[in-house]
Amino acid sequence: MSDVSAIEEAVTETPKVAKPASLFGDAVRDLRKRPTVILSVVIIVPILLIAFFPWLFTSVDPEVCRIAKVKAPPEPGHPFGFSPDGCDYYAQTIYGAGPSIKLSLMVVIGTLIIGGLVGILAGYYGGWLDAVFSRAVDTFNSIPFLLGALLMLSMFRNVEIPFVSANLAAILPAVITLIFFGWTSTMRLIRASVIESRGLDYVQAAKSLGASNRRIMFRHILPNAVAPVMSLIPLSIAGMISAEATLSFLGIGVRPPAISWGIMISKASDIFVTNPMLLIIPSIFLVATVLSFVLLGDAIRDALDPKLR
Repeated sequence: MSDVSAIEEAVTETPKVAKPASLFGDAVRDLRKRPTVILSVVIIVPILLIAFFPWLFTSVDPEVCRIAKVKAPPEPGHPFGFSPDGCDYYAQTIYGAGPSIKLSLMVVIGTLIIGGLVGILAGYYGGWLDAVFSRAVDTFNSIPFLLGALLMLSMFRNVEIPFVSANLAAILPAVITLIFFGWTSTMRLIRASVIESRGLDYVQAAKSLGASNRRIMFRHILPNAVAPVMSLIPLSIAGMISAEATLSFLGIGVRPPAISWGIMISKASDIFVTNPMLLIIPSIFLVATVLSFVLLGDAIRDALDPKLR
């Protein structure tokens, strides 16, 4: 009798169906195993905390300077010494992360919105609309970035920005400039993904069922075009941090009295021979941050590309 019951239970038991593997699920599992991803996250997370919550890491005001401490060596409570202006260099290094990180995130969000919208419209509709947007991209790419940024930021130099806080006003001109010249790469990537997806069966099925163009673009095509953009985000953040540091080094990026790593490197370059640590310290923070985002972006790209896994 027990054998009959066991057979009945085996027959009536519903087999468990394994969940199908997804691209993003497989990518996350693959990223967890990569040492470069772990190292990047270990660096990026503290940098983000420093950028948004600097008061958790130092109680010293980075703008308070003392003439007696100009270029003074490290001492208890001041591990990085003092700046050429007599300010605590550790506090300036901590607060210098904020403008660089916040600016890069604002620029990346802006370029994703503008470039993504233009790219999906150009890729989906094609024809004259695609031609107009593509020629616009070619025009923007024909302008040397550094020359165009120098010209545009010089126009903002004596312009006071109303209705915004002092911290935002210090980085807003650089944000606008970098978005103005940076949306084209996102547009090209989204456009290529949309062109590849618009002829697939699921898009044709949605059209045959009467779905509107807006629904097809944003509910069907766009989610499938997100994968290439995911790897672009960390790489874009790294590129914008480097661009901000370059422009600030040239004196036209983040506006003083705001502090950024680029401004610190610019000031320390004049006294590198006599006090090299003032240049090395912010350079290490800058290089480590940029390299971490680059490694993370490369790992995400490899994990999302089935051909590279």
